[in-house]
Amino acid sequence: MLVSPWFDASVAGVFGLLIGSFLNVVIYRLPIMLEAQWKAECEVLANQESPAKEAFNLMVPRSRCAQCGHRIRWHENVPVLSYLFLRGKCSACATAISLRYPLVELSTGALFFYCAWQWGISPSALLWSGFGAALLALALIDWDTTLLPDDITLPLLWAGLLAAALQWTSVALSAAVWGAAAGYLSLWLIYWAFKLITGKEGMGFGDFKLFAALGAWFGWQALVPIILMASVIGALVGIALKFSSGLRAGGYVPFGPFLAGAGLTAMIFGPGTILQVVGL
Repeated sequence: MLVSPWFDASVAGVFGLLIGSFLNVVIYRLPIMLEAQWKAECEVLANQESPAKEAFNLMVPRSRCAQCGHRIRWHENVPVLSYLFLRGKCSACATAISLRYPLVELSTGALFFYCAWQWGISPSALLWSGFGAALLALALIDWDTTLLPDDITLPLLWAGLLAAALQWTSVALSAAVWGAAAGYLSLWLIYWAFKLITGKEGMGFGDFKLFAALGAWFGWQALVPIILMASVIGALVGIALKFSSGLRAGGYVPFGPFLAGAGLTAMIFGPGTILQVVGL
């Protein structure tokens, strides 16, 4: 009996490593795919013909080194182990491979391990594993590109509502619906108030959708703890980047990574713990 939970969680963790490897592909390729789609739509509206292009999606072409074009072979794409075996360098040109790749794989594996340990091998564990993987991908995509793709935020929102309807989470359906509505509207109102006062856009519409998704997963009661934690940590990181001259052009910091971090904290520790962390 004592071995089974560890075994189940370990199997889930290994599966999470594989999902983490796929997340690295999503984080890199999805923004490029979206930009290509927007460009194609603009060309259609402008009645311009675009030349035929090589297929580029989450499956093709095969991953390759950005420096020399070396195609990554299967044994060079084993989560974490390949990075260690290659000593963090491309086997063809010795260009350094970003440490973020194995860190994403390890983080996803740890999330899957935790979910299986907490909920066992069950629909709830599968749902919360997917929730964690989606937030991790959104956080890194937003940090890199300031985009929160609808391809992830909207399925995450609907998954939270359906999970509540099927009673696979502890959130009642009514609380999930009101959480989604309140999450979206609250940031929408802040956005317009800030824009009317300053003439600037303080956040993107993707933040509204992500906060709505978090409301669907945790209920309307969790919105205040989540937004407080995201705001406090975001402000601290922004101040640190400003003093270290690490702010990007325009002097802004994307808010999505901090919303995602607060969501992961709420999943692991509960929304009530967040209030204690921020001193309330």
